[in-house]
Amino acid sequence: MDSCLRRNDNKNLTMTHNYIQSAKRVFETEIEGLKALEDWLDDAFVNAVDLLDSIKGRVILSGMGKSGHVARKIAATMASTGTPAMFVHPGEASHGDLGMITKNDAVILLSNSGETAELKDIISYCNRFSIPLIGMVRRNTSVLVDAADVALILPAVPEACAVNAPTTSTTMMLALGDAISVALLDKRGFSNDDFNVFHPGGKLGAAFIKVKDLMHKGVSLPLIEHGSMMSEALIIMTKKSLGCVGVVDDSGDLLGIITDGDLRRHMSSDITGRKVEEIMTQNPKTAKENELASAALSTMEERAITNLFVLNDKKPVGVIHIHDILRAGVA
Repeated sequence: MDSCLRRNDNKNLTMTHNYIQSAKRVFETEIEGLKALEDWLDDAFVNAVDLLDSIKGRVILSGMGKSGHVARKIAATMASTGTPAMFVHPGEASHGDLGMITKNDAVILLSNSGETAELKDIISYCNRFSIPLIGMVRRNTSVLVDAADVALILPAVPEACAVNAPTTSTTMMLALGDAISVALLDKRGFSNDDFNVFHPGGKLGAAFIKVKDLMHKGVSLPLIEHGSMMSEALIIMTKKSLGCVGVVDDSGDLLGIITDGDLRRHMSSDITGRKVEEIMTQNPKTAKENELASAALSTMEERAITNLFVLNDKKPVGVIHIHDILRAGVA
């Protein structure tokens, strides 16, 4: 019985070792492909980026099978980084979806062989109506290469498996699509603000939310002039429900802040008869309108506080509360 268990344990260890070695071979081969792709970069890549930057319409991507899956991802990446793009399935294109491609567009076709039958109708359509065509392909002689205005021919690196299934080649296509997307992003000066417009939901959008997007402003601002009594400050704090009140001078500049914590530290029977400057915390930490909400959250957590006044040239224009930031998904 014990010997049988030992044999099974040895077999499991051997299989685990084989799995890890197999995975390492895949990684090494695909890394080799990416390094070859880096060395391959030449004028064809530059021409492709320039062509896509010059069009007035969208970038249409298409491919069949695994190349199609990669094309969908590239289209999604482009669309989210400032280059209008969409995926058209080659099978559907032959049955009416060619109408989605206009003369203002450019087309990128992905194909391992460059001879994919389903792509031929798109190729013919592009050539007929002089629609710019970029081919992303593995073979340097093919129908797609001959028809393309720019041919991006991948380096000849073996696939990462014995049956020659698309592995290294699709990894290179994916990376090349990312490189084109980022090159266009850089050329157009696509910013964090632009990215946030396309990602209003989820963690990506939350990461770029600014203080001005969440702050309380206008009549919601809890402010009181210096020289005022704490009895009035308590009424304002209660009415505005933000757990603080800002003390301003005659010019409207922020002098200090009174928080719930300040009240606890100065609690006494005569607190309502004291002046606000006796209780306030001077020179409090503040935020700026265009500061990321995540940065404001970091300040609050570091200082163990729950709100910050937002200043514009020393004058308070808003208050941001930690609960507003957390509700927005910033963490």
